[in-house]
Amino acid sequence: MNHPFVLDIHTHTIASGHAYGTIREMAQAASGRRLSLLGVSEHAPGIPGTVDPIYFTNLSVIPKTLYGVTILHGCEANILNDGTISLEERYIHFLDYLIAGMHGRCYQDEGREKNTENVISCMKHEKVFFISHPDDSHTPLDYEAFVKAAKQYHVAPEVNNSSLIKKEKRLNCVSNYKEMLTLCMEYGVPVIVSSDAHDPSGVGEFSLAKELLEQVKFDRRLILNTDVQKFYEFIGKQPD
Repeated sequence: MNHPFVLDIHTHTIASGHAYGTIREMAQAASGRRLSLLGVSEHAPGIPGTVDPIYFTNLSVIPKTLYGVTILHGCEANILNDGTISLEERYIHFLDYLIAGMHGRCYQDEGREKNTENVISCMKHEKVFFISHPDDSHTPLDYEAFVKAAKQYHVAPEVNNSSLIKKEKRLNCVSNYKEMLTLCMEYGVPVIVSSDAHDPSGVGEFSLAKELLEQVKFDRRLILNTDVQKFYEFIGKQPD
């Protein structure tokens, strides 16, 4: 794609319990990739080894810029079977954004219709701006209903590069993304492209996602990663 990607907002540090870089190491990697903005989004409770939620209350001590890269703070919260997310409101207050996603340790498949209903329920939360890796037919979704709801609730579906790396484990991953992206173009729904990096070496790694976007001839104007101001406007935040 001609437009460079200048931000990566779905990454995990050592604090998530199964990732391997510090915030500074991740920021240094982002700088090396010439990113302007890095979002650190540790896992919410429910994922073994992740942070105690008190972690989110002290994020203000972290420098707003590291290695010339702006740092924002989110959380990848788990979508639960009752259609809620796994982080209490008193902690969400401290975050710039929420990513909501289905994880096998926290969510049991309830079939296409109910899964979709649960995801849409989480979209209604005012700080959920992104749905992570909606690509695995082990928890199938009705993509037309999903994309229409994303438009209604101002939420961007994610194209997750890590899912494409391990696509053998994620049932129908590529075909699901192609269906979702086609619908996003039809309904004018923006997407966020993420590395889902769990190590500094993965920060800003979008190569497989870019290849997929090119295959479906995805409208570049609907990609939030190409412009920092466009991203800020999407999450309703002003640069510090």
